[in-house]
Amino acid sequence: MSKGALALLIHGGTDNWSPQRWKTRFDEVCGDRHVVLLPDAGLDPAEVHYAAVWKPVPGELAAFPNLRVIFNLGAGVDALMADTTLPAVPLVRVAVDDLTARMTEYVALHVLMHHRQELYLRDSQRVKRWAPHYQWPASAIGVGIMGLGTLGADAAAVLKRLGFRVAGWSRSAKRIDGIDCFHGAEQLDGFLSRTDILVSLLPLTPDTRHILNRSLFEKLNRASPLGAPVLINAGRGGLQNEDDILACLDDGTLGAVSLDVFAQEPLPAGSRFWTHPKVVLTPHNAADTDADAISRYVAEQIARFEAGNALQNVVDRTRGY
Repeated sequence: MSKGALALLIHGGTDNWSPQRWKTRFDEVCGDRHVVLLPDAGLDPAEVHYAAVWKPVPGELAAFPNLRVIFNLGAGVDALMADTTLPAVPLVRVAVDDLTARMTEYVALHVLMHHRQELYLRDSQRVKRWAPHYQWPASAIGVGIMGLGTLGADAAAVLKRLGFRVAGWSRSAKRIDGIDCFHGAEQLDGFLSRTDILVSLLPLTPDTRHILNRSLFEKLNRASPLGAPVLINAGRGGLQNEDDILACLDDGTLGAVSLDVFAQEPLPAGSRFWTHPKVVLTPHNAADTDADAISRYVAEQIARFEAGNALQNVVDRTRGY
């Protein structure tokens, strides 16, 4: 298999994720392979065999007739899947240990924050109020993780070691030692009814869009030691019905939320999420992965592929992840 150019189609990004930084990284790890940062007027599209992309414009990838593999530089591939002109070649998602570890850090941090009543305690500090509430043990809290891929399974294992009662839900059946696993629409209600803190790490597909809505929240455990259920979404912004989340926070259906993703990013300045007292907001950085690790991962995948070995973490286009 002859070598071909690696084209970088990277839109947006700042500082460590800037397009030129990506070019420098790939030049370092790709040996003598030609790495091109697009747009490049001197490039023959037929020379491109591989593309590493971040938020490409729909239709851009269709310009390369000899493309063999597309590598997405982030974990979510929903934007690429929406491109009806996407070439019918393997689409590989990022799955590096660094990404998994960072997501687990985020999930554990926010589960513990709500479990240990940090919103109340920080408010008490601001007003100089010395009035601690009873603190229940981790074993009193049921954490439910929606999405049991690599990220969900790792987070579940860590939360289990911390003492939480952990369950998981996925579209198809999964088996994880020590974790109660539910699957499919028929088992969703049973999963929700035992959940005090709901963690969403689902991919965004037509089936999961706006799955985080009032109907689902009303099925969470209403007898939670927390007073009301908590939502943590570090998956995709399109998973959540944001009007429903705000309304459910206002009427007590939800007690608090931690949100790392939103339907519109950056989050508009006028959004109520910025100032709502029951919202913990982060700027889509739950798993802000080491870009150097990602570039090495892509280079290693290309080397495996050209040696005749199977690519890892190829997206199933029928499922959308």
